[in-house]
Amino acid sequence: MSVERLHKIIAEAGVTSRRKAELLIQEGRVKVNGRVVSEVGTSVDPEQCSVTVDGRQLRLPRNKTTILLYKPTGYITSVVDPLGRPTVLDLVKGVEARLFPVGRLDYDAEGLLLLTNDGEFANVLLHPRYQVARTYLVKVKGQPSAESIQRLRSGIPLPDGKTMPARVSFVEATRNNSWIRITVSEGRNRLIKRMFEAVGHRVLKLKRIQFGPFTVGSLKPGEYRILAPDEVKKRMAKKDRSRS
Repeated sequence: MSVERLHKIIAEAGVTSRRKAELLIQEGRVKVNGRVVSEVGTSVDPEQCSVTVDGRQLRLPRNKTTILLYKPTGYITSVVDPLGRPTVLDLVKGVEARLFPVGRLDYDAEGLLLLTNDGEFANVLLHPRYQVARTYLVKVKGQPSAESIQRLRSGIPLPDGKTMPARVSFVEATRNNSWIRITVSEGRNRLIKRMFEAVGHRVLKLKRIQFGPFTVGSLKPGEYRILAPDEVKKRMAKKDRSRS
């Protein structure tokens, strides 16, 4: 293997995504040949150097594995949880690959979540440059007005910046609540909940049904399937075309 950026090597080893790997480096949790490296732009040859994260030796995976999981509510989207709560990795049995979540879903949210040891694939799905769409079914308190729906479509000013335009449509309305389908192309923390709160409607249930080309299909909560290599290749090929 040739010299690579350190954060990319960490992601390829299945520790976490590239963006979070940068944070690990900045926090001084990464060592190269026994010395702490805190510069994100550092490049090393993983075949010639010893790289550790929190004292654990990195080993690059021989095979890439990606799992599409239907995350139930009540699970943390993390590899480990300091509070001892169940994590999404507890749902995956018999898979030897060291996986990490691609993005996140809140503890009380459910739906499609990808787990992988392929850092390049995770980067394509998460990097703002590619604006990969995420679609949710949302149950909210009350019935949003046409004006509120238009505000969601146009963009909501939030403390961390205005949201990008979204696709929003009614699915079903009851006397007290409404089901809304919304598609966004950014992955900010608690984005959907904050958007609806900004127009005066509390989110009661949140389910992600699609992420890029991937859908939950017939999976039930807690179930998962391993993606075929062709499914990953198609997504990566689309990324390459977007660069040309």
